[in-house]
Amino acid sequence: MPSNRVVRVRTVDDGVAVVELRAGLDQILTELDVVPAFPPEVEAAARAAAAAPRLPDLDRTDIPFVTIDPPGARDLDQAMHLSRDGSGYVVQYAIADVAAFVTAGDPIDVEANRRGETLYGADTKVPLHPPVLSEGAASLLPDEVRPALLWTIRLDAEGTRTDARVERARVRSTAQLTYDEVQQALDAGTTDETQLLLKEIGEIRIGREAARGGISLPLPEQDVDIEGDRWHLEFRKQLPVEQWNAQISLLTGFAAADLMLYAEVGLLRTLPLPDPRDVQRIHRTARALGIEWPAELLYPDFIRSLDPSIPSHAAMVNACARLLRGSGYVAFDGETPAQPLHSALAEEYAHVTAPLRRLGDRYAGEVCLALCAGTDVPAWVRAALPGLPATLRTSSGRARSYERAVLDLVEAGVLADDVGQTFAGVVVDIDDKDPHRGVVVVHDPDVEARVVSTASLPLGTDVRVRLSVADVASRKVEFELPVSG
Repeated sequence: MPSNRVVRVRTVDDGVAVVELRAGLDQILTELDVVPAFPPEVEAAARAAAAAPRLPDLDRTDIPFVTIDPPGARDLDQAMHLSRDGSGYVVQYAIADVAAFVTAGDPIDVEANRRGETLYGADTKVPLHPPVLSEGAASLLPDEVRPALLWTIRLDAEGTRTDARVERARVRSTAQLTYDEVQQALDAGTTDETQLLLKEIGEIRIGREAARGGISLPLPEQDVDIEGDRWHLEFRKQLPVEQWNAQISLLTGFAAADLMLYAEVGLLRTLPLPDPRDVQRIHRTARALGIEWPAELLYPDFIRSLDPSIPSHAAMVNACARLLRGSGYVAFDGETPAQPLHSALAEEYAHVTAPLRRLGDRYAGEVCLALCAGTDVPAWVRAALPGLPATLRTSSGRARSYERAVLDLVEAGVLADDVGQTFAGVVVDIDDKDPHRGVVVVHDPDVEARVVSTASLPLGTDVRVRLSVADVASRKVEFELPVSG
């Protein structure tokens, strides 16, 4: 139900709230039939692989790569180096080479295909690969020589891609940076060329995204602090550097998609065009919220005009999320897909930049390597392609269920001692089938939860709601909107 994700627990001690959190997380895993531990044969195979990686001949440890991730991250998929090329740019993007450790059909591969992707929630994660690989030998940790898929992408002064290739290489990251560190250095003017160019290229690419009609919903994320017997949850807006960093990953995904479409073999991340009825529905929502939407303004431009710090705009952003449902994967071999587009990005796109955390990226990366080298796509990749979309659809659904359940758990914990209290909030969504049920965002604490009323709910309106249920065991939170008079 909630649209935001718990991104991290920032403070943890051994108090009552942490015990409740861990017990709740264990219950969620049981309900979803998720077993975090790897079978012994998988762990053994991972240890053996970590000790004997297949290192490529090409040595690019001369390039001063850096990684930029949340604090404490260990599963580092990407490292970058950015430089000028006349009036344009060169993006060198190293991606962890999982296939240097994992062989098709081995115990690690079989288990990865069963898991599909890493699950994240609160202060825990259930990794796709054993940590000895994902947080050790395969991770692009600083000062370590690692096998990688090295993308070299050239851009002109306007940020248009003029060339792209990928090859296997040995690389070495020189620093593990956090988003906060890079943003602070940029703001203070104390950064190096790669970080300056990240801002420059990122802003250019964001401008190109807007020009082609791409959409980035400004949904806030949520952080949780836990101390003693108290939970605290608050919304967190993305830093600009996070958006610029995402543009480098998107750029690589676009290049990969072009390679695979040209060769008529590969795996794309897709999103169909929104149903015109959904577009009409959000037009009606904008009218109900009193937000002006000129007839000539296309919905991607309208979404970019929204400020989620304004209650009515926050409700509108939530409604617009409906336009981005239905994402999936399509595999193809011998002909291009009937619907290859990722409509939110307004371009064909592939996942290739997170193979430590997403299964499909390893296969798509191998296709691109073969195409750039002029060799045949490996038989094990071609054999797996037809079944990958279903496997990835299952794992994506499991990940969404996990994230929703974790957020429900944390919100119940935050509010457990406040049943009966009233809170200021805004109704951000109304159930299609029942206008008496919907979603409210309350502030202090920042929580998004169900709300019910005996009268029709007022969409986008500031309200005072009463907390009627906050049960950690059932992970249920519900507010009531009293009807005056």
